Amino acid sequence: MSTRPIIIVTGADLAPQALALLADFEIVYAGKTPTTESLVELCRRNDPVAIIVRYGSVGAQVMDAAPSLRVISKHGSGTDTIDKAAANARGIEVRAAVGANAAAVAEQALALLLACAKSVTTLNERMHAGHWDKATHKSIELHGRTVGLVGLGAIGQRFARMCDAMGMTVLGHDPYATQLPNYVRQVDLDTLWREADAISLHCPLTAENRGFVNAKTLAACKRGVLLVNTARGGLVDEPALVDAVRSGQVAAAGLDSFAVEPMKVPHPFQGEPNIVLSPHVGGVTSDAYVNMGVGAARNVVEVLQPHAA
Repeated sequence: MSTRPIIIVTGADLAPQALALLADFEIVYAGKTPTTESLVELCRRNDPVAIIVRYGSVGAQVMDAAPSLRVISKHGSGTDTIDKAAANARGIEVRAAVGANAAAVAEQALALLLACAKSVTTLNERMHAGHWDKATHKSIELHGRTVGLVGLGAIGQRFARMCDAMGMTVLGHDPYATQLPNYVRQVDLDTLWREADAISLHCPLTAENRGFVNAKTLAACKRGVLLVNTARGGLVDEPALVDAVRSGQVAAAGLDSFAVEPMKVPHPFQGEPNIVLSPHVGGVTSDAYVNMGVGAARNVVEVLQPHAA
């Protein structure tokens, strides 16, 4: 066992800039597909003082296998893969690299919104097949339309700025958001469902909001609404969304996150021409990789070496 305190990374690598901040520690990688069992074994073998979470989840079993564990640091902004109640009960801090991937995810949300409004993937496939649909196809113009954002943290607010720049009216719902820009109108969820032409999700997944985009809430929306989800797949009742897309209640959906990841194959989303899919890569850019690694490393150092941070 190393003489230096050990940090386990639930991944196969960290950005060099992050590793430089962690020079006083021994880094042990768990690989890209860590299971609870493999993490428990790794913790028993190494007794880490910190875990940086990239892939997989960290629950009570893993924490109990690491008696020296003091901090669990998320390589990103969403901490739903960490059992925060269990960590709190054991005096373990949970930190997130808030805002580190905000630009990347907001850009992905915009890409998916535009892909839905402009039928990008469908027209691309038709063109490659030799078709020319200019006489029959009409896209949706977003200028002048209303977008509703659920979640107004770093990602949601950046996306709001993009939508405002396109001339969209921006509605937002976030009970924790304060000091919002004047182009965002805070509304309750019922108003957001009713008034938005497009809806984009930017909130964390909690026990309270799991599946809150469902048959009832989708039915309350305008017919032909667009839905974008770059947050967490568990926010959406997937069978209800498929039904709503097939009926035309939802004109198109752009999804970067799913209830089960990797997405199970076959999946009802596959083959639906009005559902645009990407494999949870919103925060996966070269810049975000560095920003999230550095953010996660700084959070570890702030807890373990507060005078050095």
